[in-house]
Amino acid sequence: MNAPDTVLVAEGLTKHYSVRQGFFGHSLVSALNQVSFSLTRGKTLAVVGESGCGKSTLARQITMVEEPTSGTLLINGHNAATANRATRAMLRRCVQMVFQHPFASLNPRKTVYATLAEPLIINTDFDQATRLARITEMIATVGLRPEHMRRYPHMFSGGQQQRIAIARAMILEPQIVVADEPVSALDVSIQAQILNLFMDLQDRFGISYVFISHDLSVVEHIAHDVMVMYLGGIVEFGDKSTLFARARHPYTRALMSATPAIRSSERRIQIRLEGELPSPLNPPAGCTFHQRCPYAIERCRHEAPVLREVDNRQVACHRAEELEI
Repeated sequence: MNAPDTVLVAEGLTKHYSVRQGFFGHSLVSALNQVSFSLTRGKTLAVVGESGCGKSTLARQITMVEEPTSGTLLINGHNAATANRATRAMLRRCVQMVFQHPFASLNPRKTVYATLAEPLIINTDFDQATRLARITEMIATVGLRPEHMRRYPHMFSGGQQQRIAIARAMILEPQIVVADEPVSALDVSIQAQILNLFMDLQDRFGISYVFISHDLSVVEHIAHDVMVMYLGGIVEFGDKSTLFARARHPYTRALMSATPAIRSSERRIQIRLEGELPSPLNPPAGCTFHQRCPYAIERCRHEAPVLREVDNRQVACHRAEELEI
């Protein structure tokens, strides 16, 4: 059962893809491997990691674009994987998404009004006057003007286009918004405005965010909890302040050391990771990170670490308690 303030619970979420090899052969790619977490109402969970770690696959599971191979995904207490058609339609109203590239996510043939009206037409029985009132209010909420409703996406800057995309996601008053790298395509000054808009909307409407990003400076600004993923699994999960004060997993430390800082007192000694992310077609035995880890021991090569509590966070590392790392 969900706690009253828990809007989403993932338990053992796993996603495999069948990949064709040669004329007759097929292999399984494990894009998600036993991922478990929960999301609290009005809070932001940041999901970080390199490209190929499973962040976008996780987003597709949460937004019900794909069904998991195994595991459960509870949204407001309903299992999204086994829900009937009517329940899934209701759940889709509760979960919306903001994409990385705003212009690519908007229909260039539709005005802003038509873009925002479409989800209302599909999901509600509002009349035209009610739709207009809702759209006008949402346009103002995201910092645009009423005359913008008659314009097309190409007539706006990148930041304005992302505001339109955010308005579209918020128009159905969702409980959960999945934001997949929503500011990485924007100028730095505009990034700050969009991040502040996300936070203002969260304070106003109590929305929960799953915020996917590779930029830890952005994560530090917006997140409440942080989940670090590597090759489809969670390697560290905990409160933002706890992780940024002292990361326990070597991979998390390497990510944080690569984050630029203006003040010299905030700069970390850079940790260089050797090699590339292993192929999910042929993941290494034992700890999936051991081939790149400077602290790996023989145990890491043969025994996969389980996610366990260490120093007020969950860590999947055999040596997490050792002070030297």
